[in-house]
Amino acid sequence: MSQAPPPDDTATGNAAGSPARRSGAPRRGATPRVETVRLTGADLAQRAGIERMRTRLLLTLAGFAVLFAAVVGKLADATILQPMQPPPAKVVEHPVADPGDQPATGLAAQRAMIVDRNGEILAVSLPMAGLYANPKEMIDTAQAAHQLKLAVPRLDEDRMREKLASAKSFVYLARRLSPEEELAINALGIPGVSFQPAERRRYPQGRVAAQVLGGVDVDEHGVAGVERSFDQRLRENPAPLRLSLDVRVQAVVRDELLKAMTEFQAIGACGIVMDVRTGEVISMVSLPDYDANDFGSTPPEERFNRAVTGMYEPGSTFKLQTAAMALDSGVAQIWNQYDASHDIHIGRFTISDFEGKHRLLYLPEVLAYSSNLGAAHIAMTVGATRQRAWLENMGMMDRIGIELPEAGRPLTPPVSNWGEVAVMTIGFGHGIAVSPLHVVRATATVANGGILLRPTLLAAEPGAPPREGTRVMQAATSDIVRKLMRLVVTDGYGKPADVPGYFVGGKTGTAEKVGAHGGYKKHTNVSAFMSVFPMNAPHYAVYFMLDEPHGNASTGGYSTAGAVSAPGAGKVIARIAPMLGLLPQLANAAQIQQSLYIPLQPGHGPPVAAGRPNQVPAAPAVSVPAAPPSSTPLARDLRHEADGGAADGVSRVAAR
Repeated sequence: MSQAPPPDDTATGNAAGSPARRSGAPRRGATPRVETVRLTGADLAQRAGIERMRTRLLLTLAGFAVLFAAVVGKLADATILQPMQPPPAKVVEHPVADPGDQPATGLAAQRAMIVDRNGEILAVSLPMAGLYANPKEMIDTAQAAHQLKLAVPRLDEDRMREKLASAKSFVYLARRLSPEEELAINALGIPGVSFQPAERRRYPQGRVAAQVLGGVDVDEHGVAGVERSFDQRLRENPAPLRLSLDVRVQAVVRDELLKAMTEFQAIGACGIVMDVRTGEVISMVSLPDYDANDFGSTPPEERFNRAVTGMYEPGSTFKLQTAAMALDSGVAQIWNQYDASHDIHIGRFTISDFEGKHRLLYLPEVLAYSSNLGAAHIAMTVGATRQRAWLENMGMMDRIGIELPEAGRPLTPPVSNWGEVAVMTIGFGHGIAVSPLHVVRATATVANGGILLRPTLLAAEPGAPPREGTRVMQAATSDIVRKLMRLVVTDGYGKPADVPGYFVGGKTGTAEKVGAHGGYKKHTNVSAFMSVFPMNAPHYAVYFMLDEPHGNASTGGYSTAGAVSAPGAGKVIARIAPMLGLLPQLANAAQIQQSLYIPLQPGHGPPVAAGRPNQVPAAPAVSVPAAPPSSTPLARDLRHEADGGAADGVSRVAAR
């Protein structure tokens, strides 16, 4: 019997009990086929190049990553961790024949602001643009000028056309363009037209402190006032310059001066407020004034600063100095009497009193009633040598020393002419001429304890040590003079200046003005009131002056200081005292007034040791004999001046 052959796995594709085999797979037990691949040299070179390129890319990527990280780190340090201010740009000077025909290639640092003591902006430089052109780059200069005129109507087309036609290279067409005007011109796309960064000085407060601030020229260089005094500092130091002025007080003083100037038809006015403890000038006003933004077109008479440039005979305000020098030197006491019953005749020149009492006057009465005769007699007890030395110590023989280039020099007689006539007339404020600020500083000195301070327009820095001054008189003398100043307001011609609770003290002063050809101008006065408040603890001095005021019905026709200036000073004090942190002392007013009391007629004091003020035996009434007609050269000068003055001479002009 035959057997069937075993199944052929090639036919069935599967052996019994064996898994199915994939198609194309080698048979079990078969040797796999080996496929040989041949690589040429070109292939190997290509592969090596790809590897090198990959390595270089990785290195480049790493380098950029390091640089990027460094830049990010530097930016973070410069802007976040340690921000730095950009250094000021420097001006590059170019030696050209005409600087106006070629633009500068550098820009100076912005001029610093000027602020008041409270940080209010008084002066600031705003960004502007200068317009210049190169005619060689223009297609049609006449057409360019016409287009510029259309863009900025205020430009002069004919002038620009002329400049462009005659210029060889660069030429300025306009110095101060606003940002809007710059955009309008830039939009024209005129070839050859370019801009230069510039500044324009602006004064946001307008007329406030115009003469003090001064002004700058077209190149932003200071030419007057504070702008000139601190020109280098304002150009090099970007920090604001802080002045001692207070714009609030400045506005009040100007307002009251303007009202009085209008009411009494004066040709000018001046007001000063100064801290008697530091010498800081809180306010300085001179009228007429001007808008500081129009400095370049302002006439000289409006730029004139009466406070430091004007030299005036101080009149009876100087009697405070006469009394102080006599008391301090020990030659006078408050109980001394002086002959005010007889006029003093020097040739045709006569010294007399305005509304005189025609009797012997005690020293307090001399001040309260502003007696020229009494002041002349007191001055004679002092003598020429001590009087001149006193003026020198008080700084009334030289410039005031404040930070204003316009400050003038006082006018005083030479030593050779400083005879008895000069002594007497200077004793009641004639024969010398000083600025109002001289009067303020001297009065502050006799009120603050006898310390002479240099006036300043710079505010003291917070925490700075007290300013040092020079002692020029005894503190005891200052105490007496303060009481005498208070007496002038309570019982004398200064009553209109009193303000309840502020214990104002002061002195009136009316002086006739000297004419252009010598001699005093009749009924032409400078009327001033010099005050300090509060007298129990002096803080501020207030000076209020009208130049050539005219009396009206409210003053009975008088234009004296007590009638026209004292009321204005009182109004200023009432308004500015709260601003300066001083409130009226009403609760203990009686006690304070008692501490300031000094009688008009003290009587004779006890005969105690001489040499100390107010503590020497009483002296008899002083009588000054009339000088011969030609006793001194100054006497001849005074007689010449009297020829064109009032009939009763010098005395009447300053007795109020």
